[in-house]
Amino acid sequence: MDFTGKVALITGGGNGIGRAAALGFAAGGAKVVAVDRDGTAAEATAGIVRQKGGDAIAVTADVTRSDEVRAYVKVAIDRYGRIDCFFNNAGIEGKVAHTADYDEAVFDAVMGVNVKGVFLGMRHVLPEMIRQGSGAIVNTASVAGLVGTPGMPAYVASKHAVIGLTKTAAGEVARQGIRVNAVCPGPVDTRMIHALEEQLSPGNAGAVAARYQAALPTGRYTTVEEIANMVLFLCSDLAANTTGGQFVVDGGRTATGGAVTNLAAR
Repeated sequence: MDFTGKVALITGGGNGIGRAAALGFAAGGAKVVAVDRDGTAAEATAGIVRQKGGDAIAVTADVTRSDEVRAYVKVAIDRYGRIDCFFNNAGIEGKVAHTADYDEAVFDAVMGVNVKGVFLGMRHVLPEMIRQGSGAIVNTASVAGLVGTPGMPAYVASKHAVIGLTKTAAGEVARQGIRVNAVCPGPVDTRMIHALEEQLSPGNAGAVAARYQAALPTGRYTTVEEIANMVLFLCSDLAANTTGGQFVVDGGRTATGGAVTNLAAR
């Protein structure tokens, strides 16, 4: 997976899966633009890339604001002249609560980042890729976009929407040399899963983690590098005729009928 001379733009690039992808793209020779609403975290990612001899810049942006999305795209184009790979990754988990009890403001916040943020990213990146006649986009969905998870209505709805946006955009731009796919992580060893564990059992998150991992066929959470590897593959020439798909990396969770469910079952 050679990305020499290519430019990779990554939202949610300040930590977790986004940072792992940034380091992977850089290791393959790409120039990296790390975008995050936490500018310090984005700069830390860019700094690690530069320490390893790569070329990277950081941009602070709120992905729910069209002007800020337009601005991060402009920074990438002004600095590097093109965008070859766009990892549209920023997302939040919201709260654990049943639909009948779910807070409307939290629902709006989750949909804003996870759906509007993904839409705006494609809305402003796609014209650049159309202009250059090539490009690969990977949107971060989830196994929650394929199955239901009681207690997470906003997150599940948002990730189903990401898959719909992915398929729609893929059909629109395939003849223009652009591919659009979604990666669907299962439980990943990041801040997000640990925050959910703590919500479910405050002060005893470790017991929740042990139970969830024991229920997975592989017996463990996926690592951020394993998700990043799928993203890199989908952006590479090895996936040259792959578009409009959703690619699961979940330790066998969905293969066994979604063993890790009922996060907030009554």
